[in-house]
Amino acid sequence: MIAINWWAVLAAGFSAFILGGIWYSPKLFGNAWMQDNGLTEEKLKQGNASKIFGWALVLSLVAAVNLGMFLADTPAECTGVCAHKTDVSWGATAGFLAGIWVICFVFIYGLFEHKPARLMWINGGYGIVALTLMGTILGLWR
Repeated sequence: MIAINWWAVLAAGFSAFILGGIWYSPKLFGNAWMQDNGLTEEKLKQGNASKIFGWALVLSLVAAVNLGMFLADTPAECTGVCAHKTDVSWGATAGFLAGIWVICFVFIYGLFEHKPARLMWINGGYGIVALTLMGTILGLWR
């Protein structure tokens, strides 16, 4: 049995979802992201917002569960008070390192799709920051 704080997992998942709203807003990277994808406000409005945001939330929660499982401590030989190996520092580090995997694949896809480097940095950067934030929450909320 592994020790997972499911409230922390929910908070981590929602944090990535909320970060996405901020990250891709016009105040940060939204305009550049739209330009590099050849999108307009009108084109974005044609999408099914419920489907897009619903799946984005579900996938953020799945990512949080996955990271939570990687960071979970196994109290197999624990009888009484056990020291957790995962703390806020390790949680943030593990999240950042997982983000490195993400950015590598974002760049691989982008290179083959002939996407601008700026777009790859925007999308990959979100992955790094979101996973670092999620790991921080999971490590902090032990």
